[in-house]
Amino acid sequence: MLAKVFPIQLKPGNQALAEEIVREFAPLGPGAEEGTLSFRVYRHPANPDYLLFVEHFASQSAYDAHTGSSTYKELIAGRFAELIVDFVEHDHELLVSL
Repeated sequence: MLAKVFPIQLKPGNQALAEEIVREFAPLGPGAEEGTLSFRVYRHPANPDYLLFVEHFASQSAYDAHTGSSTYKELIAGRFAELIVDFVEHDHELLVSL
């Protein structure tokens, strides 16, 4: 399993629009992808204009299919990307799960 974590700093004042795009994307992209095991996006209650994506994929090829989809390209690489200042991509390996 491949785990991806993305802390994302948004341009000021874009929290609501970013959340709207993520809500639109979730059922159409990750929710419809066989290899996406989980897709979670968190907001920080005291840190506006920030989102944390935590995603789990069956394999690297499942992640590649996820990021290569037309839905991802339109909504995340397209509309959402215009709203961010910076993001970091962290790969993780699962150690413990309950």
